[in-house]
Amino acid sequence: MKICMIGTGYVGLVSGTCFADIGHQVYCVDKDVSKIDKLNSGVSIIYEPGLDELIQKNHKAKRLHFTSELNKAVTVSDIIFICVGTPNIKGSLKVNLSYVYKSIKEILSITKKKKIIVTKSTVPVGTGDEIEKIIKKKKKLFSIISNPEFLREGEAIRDFKYPDRIVVGSNSKQEFKLMKKLYGPLINKGAKFFTTSRRGAELIKYTANAFLATKITFINEIANLCEQSGINVEDVALGIGSDSRIGGRFLRAGPAYGGSCFPKDTKGLVHAADKYKTNLSIVKSVIKSNYERVDFLTKRVHKILGKNLKRKRIGVLGVTFKPNTDDMRDSTSLKMIPYLCRKGALVSYYDPSGEKNEFKKLINCKFKNSVKENCLKVDLIILLTEWDEFKLIDFKKVVKKKSFKIYDLRNIYTAEDMKRNKIKYYSIGRPDIN
Repeated sequence: MKICMIGTGYVGLVSGTCFADIGHQVYCVDKDVSKIDKLNSGVSIIYEPGLDELIQKNHKAKRLHFTSELNKAVTVSDIIFICVGTPNIKGSLKVNLSYVYKSIKEILSITKKKKIIVTKSTVPVGTGDEIEKIIKKKKKLFSIISNPEFLREGEAIRDFKYPDRIVVGSNSKQEFKLMKKLYGPLINKGAKFFTTSRRGAELIKYTANAFLATKITFINEIANLCEQSGINVEDVALGIGSDSRIGGRFLRAGPAYGGSCFPKDTKGLVHAADKYKTNLSIVKSVIKSNYERVDFLTKRVHKILGKNLKRKRIGVLGVTFKPNTDDMRDSTSLKMIPYLCRKGALVSYYDPSGEKNEFKKLINCKFKNSVKENCLKVDLIILLTEWDEFKLIDFKKVVKKKSFKIYDLRNIYTAEDMKRNKIKYYSIGRPDIN
């Protein structure tokens, strides 16, 4: 099939490349010419393991095309995917759908031929209905389908090729056959093809992310109780996670959740519920608890280093919200590092995905090119993101200082090992044995 992907952000680029890899002709469209030029040279514009190689392979095979010309891509395609951003409006729970509606209007101005339009962007319940109203005003016969993505940053290619489920929402059953054909190679490998109404698919995406965000927030709050009562949160997580009704995934205590999905989707779900006069008190509590967790973990640095942080050398390892991505959205580091700098600490950081623009203007904050350079003469190491590179560090060799401390927000190491090496160590939800 011939597919047009509008938007070459995370969802559009990964999905488009993977669709090409299973045999479809894909046209990825973006108005940013510099992005298109980079992609046509075989270089991904996002950090995702394995994506560069997949882009090069399918671009060379002439199944994957990158263009800034929407007219051509829409005209030749059978199915058009909307993969534009749907961020929260600043200072609000409301979702900004302007990019979605703008894309729809541009499609309508290009062609009169019937097309299948698929919203892959995460959108609130009823967005498909609003799109349908716009189309009917123009007297066009386009079909609107909801096909939400469930891609985890850092594991997106695997998630696309071996999905837990493929969710398709449509108010017309005949469209299910076309979508089943589109995803045929994945369904043949065992992927579950789940069909529902268009509104049902829109709500499934929001509900899934809100539930996962709830699990993270729940175990983080239990971790606080564990610290006060001398219990290891990992034992608790294993004990409850072994229950098949609960499951162990997303029960790892650590920083607040971040990234492109959970923060905006929990807020978007609450806004949608408010619109329908429904009080989602649990989800509201999750948002509040997650927001407060950043401050809670940041202020804990004072308990480790003391009230006065002036001239204290702090080396942060990892600043992205999770490993294997360069995504900084709602990362704990965005609040923690500026706070430490304001308190007079000398902060350095290293992240495998490179230097970050967010910290370039901060006084007392420097990017370092390696773990060794970052930790050389620090008073405190903060392990903020669990990149593989950080899991086997010989701190006694790396740090050229007799006395230093480690604040491990991801529980990468064990307190027993640190005590054996005579390193003062602080983790999340586990008893201190210093």
